[in-house]
Order: sequence, then structure tokens, then C-alpha cells
Amino acid sequence: MPITLDGLNPAQQEAVRATDGPVLVLAGPGSGKTRVLTHRIAYLIQEEGVHPYRILAVTFTNKAAREMISRLGDLIGSDVGELMIGTFHSICARILRREGTYVGLQPNFVIYDADDQRRLMTRVLKEVDLDPKQYAPSGVHAVISRAKNDLQTPDTYRPPTYWHEGVVRAFARYEEALGEANAVDFDDLLVKAEELFRLHDDVRERYQRRFSHILVDEFQDTNTAQYELVRHLASAQRNVFVVGDEDQSIYSWRGADFRNVERFREAYPDARVFLLEQNYRSTGKILDAAHAVISRNRQRTEKELWTENVAGTPIHVYEAYDERQEAEYVAASIDRLVSRGEGAYGDCAVMFRTNAQSRAVEDAFLRFRIPYRLVGAVRFYQRREVKDVLAYLRVVYNPSDDESLRRIINVPTRGIGDKTVEALERWAGREGLSLGRALLSLYELAKEPDVDERRLPFTGRARNLLFGVA
Repeated sequence: MPITLDGLNPAQQEAVRATDGPVLVLAGPGSGKTRVLTHRIAYLIQEEGVHPYRILAVTFTNKAAREMISRLGDLIGSDVGELMIGTFHSICARILRREGTYVGLQPNFVIYDADDQRRLMTRVLKEVDLDPKQYAPSGVHAVISRAKNDLQTPDTYRPPTYWHEGVVRAFARYEEALGEANAVDFDDLLVKAEELFRLHDDVRERYQRRFSHILVDEFQDTNTAQYELVRHLASAQRNVFVVGDEDQSIYSWRGADFRNVERFREAYPDARVFLLEQNYRSTGKILDAAHAVISRNRQRTEKELWTENVAGTPIHVYEAYDERQEAEYVAASIDRLVSRGEGAYGDCAVMFRTNAQSRAVEDAFLRFRIPYRLVGAVRFYQRREVKDVLAYLRVVYNPSDDESLRRIINVPTRGIGDKTVEALERWAGREGLSLGRALLSLYELAKEPDVDERRLPFTGRARNLLFGVA
């Protein structure tokens, strides 16, 4: 059935219909960019006859991908299962499952989450003899992550200080340890995919032929690796549609570079540019305040949001002396609002930048006897017992995953201490095996008839405890 664009404003309709060649959409907050993206995909399928299999859509979050799929189903009423849609990381993971052998990955590679990375980095720092008081695992990993996002390796990274020279040593060993475990971290999903397309022409050309249309959301928050991935895939057919806004770039601390918007314009001088300036979300007062702040940035494309919404009430700013005074003011304001009958507790929301800030707010709420619900508690997959079960499954799936084995080797408690694990590590090192492979090898060796006990590196008790894991 034909797609109707009646619900879109003129600027949105123009962007949707610009189906050939490179397109840059500069979309202010609340300007309906998700509607534009979903309508464009629907338009390509229904009006231009593009098969969903030939469309690649990159979103910033998995939630956004699910929302887009749902909206597409409502728009075109047909299956879009062959459409490849997701975040850069999820899309790269799918590609690497099929093509990873080109870049040294086995199909059963595991993806280390933040906790896995922290534990691995802690071990790496010990192995390269770096003082954890000077080299915190989180700090070292942050530097390595930024380097990877910039497509730097231990060999190409140039340490700016003496401290960073230690990071280079950790970087090299960290990469080796990942390879030994047939594992990748989140950054590697991007790095390995970029390496795949850069070094293997046949693979790159195959995916270039497949994806005749590429759409990317939140382009201002892409990093170097992500920009290069888009460039590799779009360079042949050039039907690339990116949506972004320099004014909304908030992830530079983890490698995002808003200048990628300008790089896109330089790479595609013939790109059509559309401005989405009508805001559907905020009041006029909020837009005026936002423009007063962002207009001072001289490195931006000039645009001014407007709205047909009411002007709204003025924005109130309170500058507190410290976090306790700030929390006290918030609690008192809510208490006053409710006592006057101007609202209910459930009408109020308090947003803070870091989880650590919740302590002061919670204390103030308790003093004022304000009932509250804290959103963002420990996620399901971050719960210890869930991570333990997943670690067991990952060891079964990939016996080379040493970090997962270290996590569960004494879970539930079975009397295996650090010294036993260290002895197993030394024996595995001498045998050239991962911990998991060493454990299996030890188990098979012990089952041999008339085995010489001197060949076994553990006493009978320790050996039996380890066999309980094997």
C-alpha cells in the first residue's frame, strides 16, 4: 500500500523523498527525526521498491531499534525481518559472527562486558607489573578504549606522558589476553569490523552490494571507527542518509566527535542538507533558553528551533552552595507543591547526572517524609547470580574464555583458593593452554590408567576440587 506523508511537515517530507545520493538531516531536539527515519525506510520499501534486505539502519540504542521496527510494522503492515537494523555494536557483532575468521576471530568468540573487562584489566596490570594505586583499571581501560575508538593500536598509540607509557604496556598485553580467550570487548566489535572492511576488498564489496541504502541516526555522536565503517559501506552506491545535530553532541568523553558531521559534508560535497527546526516537544520558553545558550557556540550550523506549542512558564534556576543544600531545596519544593494541592508526589521527577548524587536527594526525601521510587537499580543482567550463570554458559560455549572461568571456578564455594588458581595458571602457561583447556586436559590426564602422579601438578584434594569444575 502507498505511504502517506500527510502527518509530516514540509521539511520532513522533503527529507523522506530525497532517496538518491547522500543526505544530511540536521534535526534539532524534538523535531521528529525518528518519524523521518521510519517514514524514509517505509518510503524506500513501498514507493521505491527497495527490498528490506538491502537497507541498513543504524540507531544509537537497541531500544530505538525496537521502536523503529514497531513503527515500521504499523506503517507498512508487512514483515521487515530482513532489514538490518540496530546499533553499530550489534550490527558489527552480527557481521563478525559470519566473517570474523578474516580478522582472527573464531565463530564462538565471546563479548566481554564492563565487568569482564575490569577483571581482565586488573589481571593485566598485575602481569605487566604496574602499581594499581597509580594505574587504576578503570582509568587505564578508559584510555585504551579511547585509543581503540580512534583506531589506534599498541604500536601506533603515541603516549603523551610517562604515565601513558605504562598504559601502552597494558594495552599490548590486554589485546593479547583477549586474543588468547577468543574474546572481544565492545570497542573491538567496531575495530574488528572496520579492519575487516578495510583489509578485505571482497568482503567489503559484498556488503556494499547488499546495502543499497544506509541510514544512520545520532551522527554527531559517532566516533572515528564508526565514521570509517559508514564510509567503507557507503562509498560505492553513495545512498547514505545521516541524521544528526552538533548541538546535541554529549559523548565526546567516550570518543564521539561532532566534527564527523562536517567531515560528512566534506566527503560528500553534493549532499543535500535539510534542517528540521520545528519542535514538537517543548514550550517556547524552553526553546528560547536553549537557543540563548547554544547560540554562543560558533562551530555549529546556524538554526533556530520554533514551536507552535504554548510559551509555557519561565524556567527557574536555583544555585545551591553544595549537594545537601541542593537536595534540601528540591525536597522542600516538592513538599510545598503537594501541600498546596498543585500536584501529587507521582507528578514529580528528579533527574541527576550521576548515581552518586542520589544519596543526598534520598536523605532529604526521608527527612521530609516524601515517598519515592528510585529508577535505575541494578539491571537484570548485572545481577551477580545472573552473571554467574552466564559465565558458566560462556565457558561451555568457549573453553578459552579464561575470565568467565575465573569468575565461576569457586562459585558456588567449593574450596578453590587463589593459590590453586595461580598454580593452574602456571601449569596452563607451561602447557601453552588457556585455563579452560588446561582444566580439561588435566581431567583427561588423570583418567589415564596407571598415570604417574608426578605428572599431575596438584595434590589429590586440590585436583578433585578442580575436577568438580571440569
